[in-house]
Amino acid sequence: MTLAAVSAAVTLRNGPLGQVGAERIALLRAIAAHGSIAAAAHAVGLSYKGAWDAVQAMNNLFSRPMVTTQVGGRRGGMAEVTPAGLTLIRAFEAVEGELARALVSLEKLLDDPPAGALSLIWSLSMKTSARNALRGTVEAVVLGPVNVEVTLVVAGGVKITAVITRGAVEELGLAVGREAIALIKSSFVILATGDGELRTSARNCLKGVVVRREDGAVNSEVVLELSPGKTLTAVITRESAETLGLEVGRPAQALIKASHVILAVE
Repeated sequence: MTLAAVSAAVTLRNGPLGQVGAERIALLRAIAAHGSIAAAAHAVGLSYKGAWDAVQAMNNLFSRPMVTTQVGGRRGGMAEVTPAGLTLIRAFEAVEGELARALVSLEKLLDDPPAGALSLIWSLSMKTSARNALRGTVEAVVLGPVNVEVTLVVAGGVKITAVITRGAVEELGLAVGREAIALIKSSFVILATGDGELRTSARNCLKGVVVRREDGAVNSEVVLELSPGKTLTAVITRESAETLGLEVGRPAQALIKASHVILAVE
C-alpha cells in the first residue's frame, strides 16, 4: 500500500451540527482573492446561489461573520473576508499542514510496516453495529457441500467457530493462517453459570469471568473476560442475570451458535 491509497480530510466543527470543510475554505480563499461572491463562485465551480448559501451558513455558524458584503447586485456586489474569516483560513491551513506531515509518516509506515501495524490501523478504522469484534487467525477450514466451518484462534487458546457459505470463504480469501475478525451481536450470546463442561447444541462454548455488569430497567449488559484483554459482551434480561447470579468475579460461559458468527477480513 502506498500513500496514493490513503486519504484524509480536515473538518472544523463549531458545535454538534455546524462544520467547515475544504470546500468552504476554498470559497473563502476565492472571495479574499476576487472580492466578489459571484467571481469566487465561478472560480471554485459553485453556483451563485450555492456560494451565497455557503457564506450565509458560515456567517450563521460562528459568533462573528466570516464574510461581509456590500449591496450591488449579482455582478456589482462586493464581498470581503473578515479578520475572523482570515483567521479561520489560517487555522485550517495549519491543521492541513500537520495532517500532511502525518500522512508522510504514515506512508513510510505502510511501505515498511512493523508486524501487525496494518491490522492495527484497520482495527481502529473499522465500524460495525456488532457489539463484539474479535480479531483472530484462521486455524482450520472444514469444507462442506454448501457451507464451510471456519475456526479462529483469538487469543490464549480461545477459539471461535463460524459456519458460512463456500462462496463467502472464497470471496474473503479465508485460509489457514489468514487473519479475520469475528463479529457477534451481543443479543446472540447466551450465558450460563459454572465452569464445568456443558452439553449444548451451540458450537461455541467460551469460558470466562464476569468483569462488568450494567443493569437497565429490562436488560442487563454482562461482560466476560475470556483471556487477558479479550472480552465478550452479552445482553440478556435483568431477571436472567439475577437468577444466574452473574456478579463480577463469577465464572460463566458464553454459548454462541456458529451460524451467528459473522467473519470479516481487511
